[in-house]
Amino acid sequence: MAQKRFWILVIIVSISGFSQGMLMPLISVIFEQDGVSSSINGLNATGLYIGTLLIAPFVEQPLRKFGYKPIIIIGGALVFSSLLLFPFWKNVWFWFILRLLIGIGDHSLHYSTQTWITSSAPANRLGKNIAIYGLSFGIGFAVGPFFVPLTKISEAFPFILSSILCLIAWSFIFFVKNEKPEPIQTKENGKMLKRYAVTLKYAWVAFLPPLCYGFLESTLNSLFPVYALRKEIDVSMVSVILAAFSIGGILTQFPLGTLGDKIGRRKVVLMAFLGGSLFFGIGSFLESNSILVAVCFFLAGTFVGSIFSLGISYMSDLTPRELLPTGNLLCSIFFSFGSLSGPLFGGIYLQYVHFSFLLLISIILLLIFTVSAVFGKEQKKEELA
Repeated sequence: MAQKRFWILVIIVSISGFSQGMLMPLISVIFEQDGVSSSINGLNATGLYIGTLLIAPFVEQPLRKFGYKPIIIIGGALVFSSLLLFPFWKNVWFWFILRLLIGIGDHSLHYSTQTWITSSAPANRLGKNIAIYGLSFGIGFAVGPFFVPLTKISEAFPFILSSILCLIAWSFIFFVKNEKPEPIQTKENGKMLKRYAVTLKYAWVAFLPPLCYGFLESTLNSLFPVYALRKEIDVSMVSVILAAFSIGGILTQFPLGTLGDKIGRRKVVLMAFLGGSLFFGIGSFLESNSILVAVCFFLAGTFVGSIFSLGISYMSDLTPRELLPTGNLLCSIFFSFGSLSGPLFGGIYLQYVHFSFLLLISIILLLIFTVSAVFGKEQKKEELA
């Protein structure tokens, strides 16, 4: 029963990854071809992450009260119905609202599945299970950009296809028995702000990988297509470049998760930040050759394509079991902050700065590596006692 539930959650997350991987570059390309400015394009992309942040403070209590399954049902329904509404009215602000609703639905779905997996995984399989979770999302996310050229058939077709696939995956949740997180044992941890403070105190360094991955995901998928089109890279090649990053992450997701179990998550996370910074930096000097850029994206993806799942595993190492829902929530919030800042600052950077877009990403990865290496120390959850 536990294995059946795990694989159903994996299927749901993979289709969610597909819809996200398709949606961001799809809308960016449509807006760019319609002459929408890069700053407005980037601002519109933040709708997804604003929705995530709006719902974040309110989702933990319903999860603890009603269990995982109802939250997944509501979140999934919101996602596939919103996707279906995109073709009905092509308007910047209407699409912003739909992305906001998808952000609310996606956060509810991911938060519930993520917490369910981390709470139920045996200690000796935590890294592997989270790696499979991240791998399933990554595969879906990698496939998504390949569907962007379907706009040549019909602009509405990719939205409708994504909605149908989400509906099919969502329906599997009805075959799973509901469960609830472990109840709060410590009286002080019953207070929301206290839970946040305790979790942040001991696991803040584990929230930097989700923050970074959020920035990368939103920036690369919403603004790199704009930058690439201005560099006269073909739309089909843009899809290949974005997919190369995701494929790199897919190939190393499981090995890095297992390596983290063996040598410690901190060492693997630091290695990932440094490697990603290096290859994005190299890519910034090779932009005249789209094939070499795709190679650099692939190599960067092998390092940083799995830092979200590494961050979740790292957080689970540092956080006591009763605070795992709070830790997973904070992972999502930090991911959303990163995702929100990406299109905002990236859009401004594209509009006013004339240096390589990839150089910006390289510098940010290097800064996060430095902060993690200098200030982030290993903490043991026993210290919470």
